[in-house]
Amino acid sequence: MLPVLTHQNSIDDVVLSYLDELEKAGFAGDIEQNYASRLAVATDNSVYQQLPQAVVLPRTTDDLILIGRVGQNPKFKHVTFSARGGGTGTNGQSLTPGIVVDLSRHMNQIIEVNPEQGWVRVQTGVVKDQLNDALRPYGYFFSPDLSTSNRATIGGMINTDASGQGSLKYGKTSDHVLSLKAVLVDGSVLETEPLTQEQIYTASEGDELANKAMLISSQVCRDKRQQIVDKFPPLNRFLTGYDLQNVFDDALTEFDITRLLCGAEGSLAFIAEAKLNITPIPKSRTLVNIKYDSFDSALRNAPMMVEAQALSVETVDSRVLNLAKQDIVWHTVSDLLTDVPGKELLGINMVEFASNDPEENQRQVAALCVQLDSLIAAEQSGVIGYQVCDDLASIQKIYGMRKKAVGLLGAAKGSKKPVAFAEDTCVPPENLADFIVEFRQLLDEKQLDYGMFGHVDAGVLHVRPALDMCDPEQERLMKEISDQVVALVAKYGGLMWGEHGKGFRSEYGPAFFGDELFTELRRIKAAFDPDNRMNPGKICTPLDSNAELVKVDGVKRGFYDRQIPVKVRDSFKQAMECNGNGLCFNYDTSSPMCPSMKITADRRHSPKGRAGLVREWLRQLSEKGIDPMKLEAELMSQSPTVKQIIDRFRNTFGSGKSDYDFSHEVMEAMNGCLACKACASQCPIKVDVPSFRSRFMNIYYSRYQRPVKDYLVAYVESYLPLMAKAPVTFNAVMRPSWSKTLTEKTIGYVDMPALSVPTLKEGLDGHHATRFDLQWLQALSEQERQDYVLIVQDPFTSFYDADVVQDFVYLIEKLGKKPMLVPFKPNGKAQHIKGFLRQFAKTARNTADFLNQLSSLGIPLVGVDPALVLCYRDEYEEILGDKRGEFHVQTAHEWLLPLLPELPSHPLREDDIWYLFAHCTEKTKMPNAEKEWAEIFARFGANLMPVSVGCCGMAGTFGHEKDKLEMSRGVYNLSWQPNLEQLDTDRCMATGYSCRSQVKRFEHIKMKHPVQVLLRVVNNLR
Repeated sequence: MLPVLTHQNSIDDVVLSYLDELEKAGFAGDIEQNYASRLAVATDNSVYQQLPQAVVLPRTTDDLILIGRVGQNPKFKHVTFSARGGGTGTNGQSLTPGIVVDLSRHMNQIIEVNPEQGWVRVQTGVVKDQLNDALRPYGYFFSPDLSTSNRATIGGMINTDASGQGSLKYGKTSDHVLSLKAVLVDGSVLETEPLTQEQIYTASEGDELANKAMLISSQVCRDKRQQIVDKFPPLNRFLTGYDLQNVFDDALTEFDITRLLCGAEGSLAFIAEAKLNITPIPKSRTLVNIKYDSFDSALRNAPMMVEAQALSVETVDSRVLNLAKQDIVWHTVSDLLTDVPGKELLGINMVEFASNDPEENQRQVAALCVQLDSLIAAEQSGVIGYQVCDDLASIQKIYGMRKKAVGLLGAAKGSKKPVAFAEDTCVPPENLADFIVEFRQLLDEKQLDYGMFGHVDAGVLHVRPALDMCDPEQERLMKEISDQVVALVAKYGGLMWGEHGKGFRSEYGPAFFGDELFTELRRIKAAFDPDNRMNPGKICTPLDSNAELVKVDGVKRGFYDRQIPVKVRDSFKQAMECNGNGLCFNYDTSSPMCPSMKITADRRHSPKGRAGLVREWLRQLSEKGIDPMKLEAELMSQSPTVKQIIDRFRNTFGSGKSDYDFSHEVMEAMNGCLACKACASQCPIKVDVPSFRSRFMNIYYSRYQRPVKDYLVAYVESYLPLMAKAPVTFNAVMRPSWSKTLTEKTIGYVDMPALSVPTLKEGLDGHHATRFDLQWLQALSEQERQDYVLIVQDPFTSFYDADVVQDFVYLIEKLGKKPMLVPFKPNGKAQHIKGFLRQFAKTARNTADFLNQLSSLGIPLVGVDPALVLCYRDEYEEILGDKRGEFHVQTAHEWLLPLLPELPSHPLREDDIWYLFAHCTEKTKMPNAEKEWAEIFARFGANLMPVSVGCCGMAGTFGHEKDKLEMSRGVYNLSWQPNLEQLDTDRCMATGYSCRSQVKRFEHIKMKHPVQVLLRVVNNLR
């Protein structure tokens, strides 16, 4: 039986006292002390893991001030803090054994936009893409770009002085920060702006740390000006943290302490607000995708593009390209990056030109194309072809693929995964190709695989060697390579960190700054943070302190993961392989990725958070000597005994029901998952939460008693046919308010849908489609069978939305085919969602056997609900493996699409517009579905427009559970409600039964399935 798992790494008593005092002082934000919340921020996008004491999430700047002021009590002198934003750092910048101060949940407001003067003021929890969405209507954008722009916060960008594509023209984040509101460790507030020497002395009057920091920082930077200028190379990606070089203007008349705070990684202060310079959106943009016969050719040819005055030159090697081709993202760019006949594509340069003068832009592009044509004709420089993208949508698709490359590298097969630790080196662009030759030689000598991509215009390349961090030898190799790369970067006149900050690489700081300047850095740190409480160990330590810097060989996630047996790690790879890239934190409400994270802003309720909790759960099981795979096998092969059932009730309702069990914290996170499966395809690593969630729940409920509502869901397919024999009676019983109240209080379900009246059988009474006869079908010739279509029923559409199936029958007939309803067989998806895996396996075996029998007829099997159809492909494959058989059930659009050439074509009626709200599972697992539906409608002269929405919030029965109602409503309000509000709802369609049910509940509108609208369109043509 599953054991009780203990609370590990308890919180220090002094920290508990501090948190209690903070709350009493009026802290308005959230204070989280549970183990799961701490684990959720114990990792980022690096290989490191460090469990904090607690997580505090301030609501306002006043909360940040309170954090400092309460901490001034001498008994709290050793309580430390680390600021955190999106958690996308690749070097462990925000990881801490102290208290994490997360600004992303609440401090995420855009305060003021001033397009006339070209600036915006924001709280620093604002996400980069969120800011650009708000600026777009004004014709502006915040120009520093990075691959994690849909989840990286402005605060995180400032603290690492982030940059990316386009930095040659647009620079780094610090180049666009006009002023900051910073809160120091004593609670004093520093509002930065350029100051003269006289103003500095005035500002430094007072006893607070903000005053002292201003004076000492200016003195250091003025007194050591020549050494600073002589030390650092004139690179586009100048030194990150602390930027001593750029705090003064050239004449040394103005000092701007903002530059010190940019790139400081939270080691000096909390950044509460930022006033940012904004850039006009270019009116004309063109992307030239240049194809090469080798990656080296792409690197060596890049300076030519820089000389052509390109905005940016981004490069990608063949490894990244091949990974992209295996990912859902390739569907969006395959026509923009076609293969060159007879040539092997081993590298590309993505060269963008952008200008407010379209004619100038086109002249630059044309000039480059002439050069490229010449190189191709002469077979020089390795150029084998190019493609030009003029439209913004295509450009964004290419950059979307490039941005996803960061995560795609982590999807490499096997135990060795590309690791970020020496991957943002910056050397003068003219030295880059030679530098990379030596870098590759270094890695090749160690027989390591690796992928490369980056910003060749700025001399920055991301090189990620593949290592197995669960292997102690490979972990040591990481440190060895890191040391060698430091020496190599120095040889070529570069820097170790071009855009991702220091973090655990801080140990190399003294070597790059030199003893004298590094001592001055420590003086600055001491002025801001004399007791070393702000992200200690990062960048530098205070002067006269014995504290040490963090090191590359600090404790990593692999240390914990290797405590889990290899066979268990392999079995739970959907959770184990999460690399923390954080794409599941995507702020975009129209993205289907993780609706529970969007609505809660709680990292536990994300694929990354859930994967981390399951990893710790597996580790603790291993610690207890429990083999989860053996336990699973036992649960799958036998029903629970009477004793086990009694024990479950005792554990749930007996004297120990309030005892701590880490499994409860894992269950809380799993319970909030909608099982929409967006993560299974949207995540570059394919972290499939519904898969390991069902396995966890299966094991969890071997110790604890399930709620009654779970049994209702799991066996709904068994009793639906019985209920459908008297639907009017059943609906009459469920309709009264007393019945609804009883259902809500005793079972925990709300807004139960009514059964279809008439039923599907009644609606098709006497129709030949209901006369299913397997033997008769078997007797038909192969030619005769080609005229038939077998409709595979699903429980929800057939019994709650019967007119959809009915209309599909009529549509099939209109298209010249003969429909036939297959007898209803349970699908079992609800059992899988709730973790009834033994029951699901039985359901899947029985239904698969039946569908395989039908499949042998060679007649198309078609279902109308995409989520249920896809269950046959995914969950059935998981549970049955080779025993699943070869049957294939198609969605309606998959069946319709190849039929189109046989049907007459009708001219497109531009005014006949229909809006498609696709099911989130369908969109993520079948990325071409919306485009194919549009193609189908166009054949009949109708104009279909996909609507960009995320999850509707219903997700099967999730939205009917009382404890999920508010979350369900919140998810619906993110994207569905505002889109429906703007459109003619009579022209809106939804493919998913759950989606139509949700809209009917909240809007009292009965949306149609596309097959129903298509029937209407076809009828109007006749």
